[in-house]
Amino acid sequence: MLDRIFKLGKEAAVYGLSSIVGRFLNFLLVPFYTNYLAKAEFGVQSNIYAYIAFAFVIYGYGMDSAYMRFVVSAESSDKRQTFSIPFFSVVGTSVLLSFIIYFYAPMISDLIGSRGHANLIQYSAGILCFDTLVIVPFAYLRMTNRAKLFAGLRILNIVIFVILTIMMLVVAKMKLEAVFIANLIASGVTALVLIWIVFPQLTIRLSGGLFKDMLKFGFPYIPAGLAGIAIQVIDRPIVKALTNDDTLGIYTANYRLGVLMMLVVGMFDYAWRPFFLTHARDQDAPKLFSKVFTYVAALLMLVFVTGSLFIEDIVRVKFFGRYFIHPDYWGGLSIVPIVLMAYVFTGAYVNFVVGIYLEKKTKYLPYATGAGALVNVVVNLVLIPRYGIMGAAIATLLSYVVMAIGIYFPSQRLYHVEYEWGRLIRVMLAACIVVAAVLLLGLQPATLLGIAVKLGATALFVLLVFVLRIFDTADIRETREALSKMFVRS
Repeated sequence: MLDRIFKLGKEAAVYGLSSIVGRFLNFLLVPFYTNYLAKAEFGVQSNIYAYIAFAFVIYGYGMDSAYMRFVVSAESSDKRQTFSIPFFSVVGTSVLLSFIIYFYAPMISDLIGSRGHANLIQYSAGILCFDTLVIVPFAYLRMTNRAKLFAGLRILNIVIFVILTIMMLVVAKMKLEAVFIANLIASGVTALVLIWIVFPQLTIRLSGGLFKDMLKFGFPYIPAGLAGIAIQVIDRPIVKALTNDDTLGIYTANYRLGVLMMLVVGMFDYAWRPFFLTHARDQDAPKLFSKVFTYVAALLMLVFVTGSLFIEDIVRVKFFGRYFIHPDYWGGLSIVPIVLMAYVFTGAYVNFVVGIYLEKKTKYLPYATGAGALVNVVVNLVLIPRYGIMGAAIATLLSYVVMAIGIYFPSQRLYHVEYEWGRLIRVMLAACIVVAAVLLLGLQPATLLGIAVKLGATALFVLLVFVLRIFDTADIRETREALSKMFVRS
């Protein structure tokens, strides 16, 4: 069993390399945003990108997921057709939608509360078009186990974006439009490279019946995806509406400090879907999937502990005379542990989706994500007026909890997995107790004493993982044997 888990870990590491490098480089832009853009400008950027996220779901309408599901059962002679149908479909619709957005940009900018920024909406139309063109080609790379090429192209995209953004902000002294122009160029280059790579997979021999089946599978991803995006970004427009652009800028900057947890969940998600599709017919598949979730949960809680304890030390680090995060934004640091925990439940949702995916019952997705989105909106409206951005963070956490629970029960009915709930609860309680105990001490950040205590607390959590038997002796023994075989082969 562990050999397959190690294979999943290896593939996740490759996919994660692109996510880690890319997200880290993107994360490094936060200091430039906070030091070279006004808080209000950062708020405008956050608001527009929230709507881009919503539009991206409509642009893709689940065709990448449909491709991944149908190509598994396609005959080798039909794989080009299975690729070409969703690819040509999204090319046509994305070009059409982007033309509409481009020509109606002034009206759209007024509607979303970004009056005077029609040029940014026009850049966004191009970004959406190029980013949609690559969703099926990237899915093709995942399903053909070309993880290194996948990772390389994603890193290329981020490197181009980061370099251009820094040059435009720092050297050319441009303002907010620099971010959108850099994104447009990076997305365009990535699209051209990917289309050239997958061109041999294209065919004009297309099946109308297969197209209808793929649409039937993919369309439920629109309401599900919109609800999922709502959970991720609907708080931005609500924060803007109930407060102002400055507050939204502070909230967005600190929300992004949860990037490490997002990286871990993202790298797991990229490798997880091809993995469970491949091993679903294995005799011990339910037990395998259960073990995977236990291991992933332990890793996520370790990230939660380290991120929650050390984030205040990190933001106070100075580079070339400037703080990593400008002091104007430090007032929102208290939301970071809440954001990290929200991503933990995102990881649970990713794991629980197995039954829905295997049985092609995507009709359940909108119910789970819709419930989460509804909770997000209601709790945001109730808590933000009273608790500010902390209320928005709590709303995000609660929505992810609801979404994970909502997908768990229908997925279990379709494909039962006996999860190790005792171990999962123990590792979560251990992490929360350790973090709460240290935060209640009120240690001064960026001091030797504070860092020493936090390092000790992190080591204590790792020790508790073994003391509380999160991994049993059989797991440890099998892991040792598997690692020994790997080293011998190498």
